[in-house]
Amino acid sequence: MADSQETAAQGERVVIKKYANRRLYNTASSSYVTLEHLSEMVKQNIDFVVYDAKTNEDITRSVLTQIIFEEESQQGQSLLPIQFLRQLIGFYGNSMQAFLPSYLELSLASFTQQQERMRTQFTSLGHAPGGSVFDEQVRQNLALFDRAMKMFSPFAYAKAEDAAPAAPRAEPASPAAPPPADDALVALRKQMEEMQAQIEKLAGKS
Repeated sequence: MADSQETAAQGERVVIKKYANRRLYNTASSSYVTLEHLSEMVKQNIDFVVYDAKTNEDITRSVLTQIIFEEESQQGQSLLPIQFLRQLIGFYGNSMQAFLPSYLELSLASFTQQQERMRTQFTSLGHAPGGSVFDEQVRQNLALFDRAMKMFSPFAYAKAEDAAPAAPRAEPASPAAPPPADDALVALRKQMEEMQAQIEKLAGKS
């Protein structure tokens, strides 16, 4: 992986060629790579694009999807809940399909920013990221994402909740101080409100 970083100019996108034998060739390091290598490049924030060597078609999306499939197949590595996958499949061909990509991008960007902010705060205090405060922030982020998904497809989520009784909510040991205002969350809520207004407008026309 060091080769790809050393050979490619800073900020330049690495070009990967995929051949008919399914081999992937990194043109920056002049070496063959695997999906695992590409996965590491993503985690290291190394930008790359994948082209079909014969047709020169951009197949980056399908290759990234393959990487997700490989990661999800590994024991203990899965990130995507089954209910989420069902909901995601249901949006293909749905009238709301056009709204979902931008929402998912915004949600994950907000989630990443908050987690990075938490890590920075813990590091400045001389603690490793973790513990109840960090876990609580993760739970809040996931709860926000879950509520937004219910907004998109409330009926399917209602069926899932009816099938499984809700777990009892744990009472906090002591009252927690209200979290500080987060610009990313404010922007996310604003975006959700705008999308909801568009959804209601479309529903009114139909």
